[in-house]
Amino acid sequence: MNKKILSVSYCILALISFSAVARQQVLPLNDTTSVPEVLELPKFSNYNYTYKNRLDSIQKTVPLSYNQQVQDYIDIYSGRKDMMGKMLGLSDYYFPIFAKALKSFNIPEEIKYLPIIESSMNPYAVSRVGATGLWQFMFATAKGYGLNMDNFVDERKDPVQASYAAAAYFKDAYEELGDWLLAIAAYNCGMGNVKRAMEKSNSMDFWELRRYLPKETRNYVPAFIAAVYVMNCPDKHQIQRASSPFEKYTDTIQVNHFVSIPALAEALDMDLDVLCSLNPSYKKKIVNGTETSPKRLVIPRISLEDFTSIYEILNEDSGTGSMRVILASNSDRKTVKKSRTKSRPAFFYHKVSSGQNLGTIANKYHVEVQDLKVWNKLRGSTIVPGQKLKVYDTAGEGSARRAERG
Repeated sequence: MNKKILSVSYCILALISFSAVARQQVLPLNDTTSVPEVLELPKFSNYNYTYKNRLDSIQKTVPLSYNQQVQDYIDIYSGRKDMMGKMLGLSDYYFPIFAKALKSFNIPEEIKYLPIIESSMNPYAVSRVGATGLWQFMFATAKGYGLNMDNFVDERKDPVQASYAAAAYFKDAYEELGDWLLAIAAYNCGMGNVKRAMEKSNSMDFWELRRYLPKETRNYVPAFIAAVYVMNCPDKHQIQRASSPFEKYTDTIQVNHFVSIPALAEALDMDLDVLCSLNPSYKKKIVNGTETSPKRLVIPRISLEDFTSIYEILNEDSGTGSMRVILASNSDRKTVKKSRTKSRPAFFYHKVSSGQNLGTIANKYHVEVQDLKVWNKLRGSTIVPGQKLKVYDTAGEGSARRAERG
């Protein structure tokens, strides 16, 4: 009898050990993000009331749920002490930029933690599918939200411009979906995928419809909540804040001609890589300002006396290379002429009828299928009767309305 009891005990211990290892097993990273995959377990076996209370204490607008998936990512991120220490250091510089942009669109401040899992707060991050920058914008989506990409700049890498574009996306996503966790999920997989998951699950609760989302997105929201937790409770996990590579205080200068960043770094007697990191969107290390389109240049805050030493560089063209600006494009989008105005054209909604597809709707309004995909954040070409599609009046309000009536 004692032998049988011992045998059963060993089996139970083995199962518990296997369960713990399985929960913490980390599969390869996706793209350039820091969101690993974890194995799904049917039961929450290590519920921790301390973590639950901490999450409740830091929750503001975005729900910070606590469950097995969130716990798994807390375990992962709290174990990455060097990485999260670096995130704390970088947050001193980047978080005020993110928070200002989010506030301008009335987006919860907690969304500022998203670039941690998107790019590890690296403005130069590029995923295997081409998502770029701190907020990991795809080319078409970036264009749809007013970011510019040409042979001189890629505004997806610009902390300020990309943050305002991300805030605009979240405004649209929340208005469309009505829930912040769903808006966060949509940022990863697109609003179309989230809407389909809502229909399949007959629910607006992320945790209810989660199983119908793409695999990466199922992990995305728990990882976000875990990142918020660890960034707010580093001392509970012996995570030390790393020093920031950036000066806490900077000055922003509008320049209306070409300025060489290497020449400016030399005049400021500062590391070129640091100055480039303050201005990461300039591909050629040249700020390509013009009279009609001045460009923003960020430098460490300096005294008026030191400013005189760089006056000449800031006020004379670098004369480096061709000044011709060529808009960037991808394989499925036509190059468009750069607009001189920042305002976006008026739009209206088209209600999809039975038998219609993106091609017929694009022809009706004299636009491209790719435009419809960008304007409506569609990853695929599937649409359903009754669905409302945003259509921008790119040719003038009168022509679009004539096409609508026709």
